[in-house]
Amino acid sequence: MLVHNTRIPDVKIIEPKVFGDHRGFFLETFEKRRYQQMLNIDFDFVQDNHSRSSQNVLRGLHFQTKNPQGKLVRVVRGEVFDVAVDIRKESPTYGQWAGVILSEENKKQFWVPPGLAHGFVVLSEFADFEYKCTDYYNPQFEASLLWNDPDVGIEWPVSSPILSEKDKMAKKLADLDEFF
Repeated sequence: MLVHNTRIPDVKIIEPKVFGDHRGFFLETFEKRRYQQMLNIDFDFVQDNHSRSSQNVLRGLHFQTKNPQGKLVRVVRGEVFDVAVDIRKESPTYGQWAGVILSEENKKQFWVPPGLAHGFVVLSEFADFEYKCTDYYNPQFEASLLWNDPDVGIEWPVSSPILSEKDKMAKKLADLDEFF
């Protein structure tokens, strides 16, 4: 597999090795030893999730204030623009973002370590999105960073996404102190 760095040093774009022919393809989506050696991912994944969303749906930018989740994400159908934002106050890349297009065609993965906000917007008619998590989901401690916070400046490929009510009420980066 190939590993690409982003502007946030511990956020990685992963291109798995794909074996394909006229019958279809095969790839390993996770192999613990390899991901430990190549990416320094030394977490146990405790939960796998699968979501389906329609075009222009933006989910996020979500994070947990306690028991933050690292996420290894990929798209199995369709295409999304996936984003991680560093909200760790002590980090030299605090407030910066990294993004990548994930699709069923490119089969890329995105590693978002614990402590970052994460979200995506669907570019295709719909998308099936899968992710492995390093900690359990706890709605009591979930919060959201505003998708279009000008202090973060994410270059989203959509201007009017479809948002949940919760995500419409998300906080700006400058207001996240109340959570930590």
